[in-house]
Amino acid sequence: MTDAVAELLDLLDLERLEVDLFRGVGSGGESSTRIFGGHVIAQALAAAYGTVEGRLCHSLHAYFIRPGDPSIPVIYSVDRARDGGSFTTRRVIAIQHGKQILNMSASFHIAEPGWNHQHPMPSVTPPQDLPSREELRLKNADRVSDRWRKDFLRKRPIDIREVAPQDFFEPTPASDVNHLWFRMKGAEGASPAMQHCLLAYASDMNLLGSSLRPHGLTWFKGGVMTASLDHAMWFHGPIEFDKWHLYTMDSPFTGGARGFNRGAIYAQDGTLLASVAQEGLLRPVPVKA
Repeated sequence: MTDAVAELLDLLDLERLEVDLFRGVGSGGESSTRIFGGHVIAQALAAAYGTVEGRLCHSLHAYFIRPGDPSIPVIYSVDRARDGGSFTTRRVIAIQHGKQILNMSASFHIAEPGWNHQHPMPSVTPPQDLPSREELRLKNADRVSDRWRKDFLRKRPIDIREVAPQDFFEPTPASDVNHLWFRMKGAEGASPAMQHCLLAYASDMNLLGSSLRPHGLTWFKGGVMTASLDHAMWFHGPIEFDKWHLYTMDSPFTGGARGFNRGAIYAQDGTLLASVAQEGLLRPVPVKA
């Protein structure tokens, strides 16, 4: 297990301060300079799971309210909204400096039989034929300033293989449809609840980028201020995140300095395991000379 994977598993192992009060590490994981949105979502889900027994999350809906401060822990307060015969509902508030940085509602459901159908998985290049995120970044390291190069090349916990990656610094307008494969080998043997938390963490990766692609933009190019505004996720089936999953994303709309993005996550055998939706801020800003 790599240090980056161990770090992610540790930050999802929350400290219980009281019956419904938890503390999570604010630093580490995907970013060393800020709190990655998926980090807070995953910890909030872990806090909710800390108050639920015998049921798995089927949906969550979160709002990002303030930027997170990676220099201090995050406090998670769980409200036990309802424990019903079939469904359990929790509301989680993430707090730093005495203020909310995220609030989330999550619903948990007993296992029940029912009808089944799904849309088919798109046919794309398999992960073994694609370069890793680390390989792409290493090729572009000399284009990054000395100030940011160490963080740019830092080991990260999730293995990502983009099907049609954009040039980091000179992107051209492209389809909003955006596919990637991802997995975390260290997820092998994790509980179903932890598998959900890890997938929730990873579901924030590259999603907002779908609304940048048609406009020839990336975070590295500049000229745009981006931030996730909300995040919704639905779990459809058992997760084994140590295996490859296809994340297929698109952006049906951008406008009013916002972009709307959707995602579907499939197991490698084509089973649809989760669906995601997110709106993000896309605010034009002057490019620094």
